[in-house]
Amino acid sequence: MGKLLLATIAVFLAPVIGGLIAGLDRKTTAWLQSRVGPPILQPFYDVFKLMGKSPMIMSPWQVLSVWVYLMSAVLTVFLFFMGSDLLLIFFVLTIGAVFFVMGALVTQSPYAQLGAQRELVTMLTYEPLIILVFVAIAMVTGSFKVSEVFAYGKPLLPQLPLMFIVLGYALTIKLRKSPFDISTCHHAHQEVVRGVLTEYSGPQLAMIEIAHWYEVVFVLGLVGLFWATSFWGMLVLLVLTYFVEILIDNVTARMNFKWMLKSVWAWGLALSVLNLLWLYA
Repeated sequence: MGKLLLATIAVFLAPVIGGLIAGLDRKTTAWLQSRVGPPILQPFYDVFKLMGKSPMIMSPWQVLSVWVYLMSAVLTVFLFFMGSDLLLIFFVLTIGAVFFVMGALVTQSPYAQLGAQRELVTMLTYEPLIILVFVAIAMVTGSFKVSEVFAYGKPLLPQLPLMFIVLGYALTIKLRKSPFDISTCHHAHQEVVRGVLTEYSGPQLAMIEIAHWYEVVFVLGLVGLFWATSFWGMLVLLVLTYFVEILIDNVTARMNFKWMLKSVWAWGLALSVLNLLWLYA
């Protein structure tokens, strides 16, 4: 009953927390660039404005795709705070990502289709890394369940330092940060046509933004698992990790998908193998 209540509260609070994180992200980025920047609540203003616009739908499949993407993100957060199996959570997250891509592929826009193809490449890049992180967590705790991580009693970071770096690669891609924002730039600061989001507008675009907030909460939850023994230790780790992500986003330029595949797989797989061998030994 306690887990169900916690998960329900998390579902309602996640978009609020995700929106605030998005606002702080913009504010911190502006500070790094010596600008004032928008108010912290600007992401909420943007979503409310999009909700009030008339929907422009290219295909009914787009509406279904957006709803599945949003429900997948909501269910991902719910399962995570229920202490569910990480592999099940990953499966649900992947379903949402696939429908997100399919919603762009059904349009006739070449920009949206190109963005969808790039999004598939990013999925192919970060998903194996996340699976390896989950495998490493299971090797340490003896289970894929989130609840077992909290019951383990010791922080995972000292035993999985290289896997934490690997998760950082996946986190940068999932947050759509440079240099891996090849399918769409989250803040549109590098392009006019927004790739996979080109044909989404109005309420559908607002729902995608809300789904992204849920995903931000989830991926930061994965980061928190590496120091699940202390609330303050977890908070410090989350703040430092997200600040490093913003810093990387501001000091790097976008690279092409070939460079992303080579660099992320080369370093990610190498670090994963080293950490897994160390655990096995």
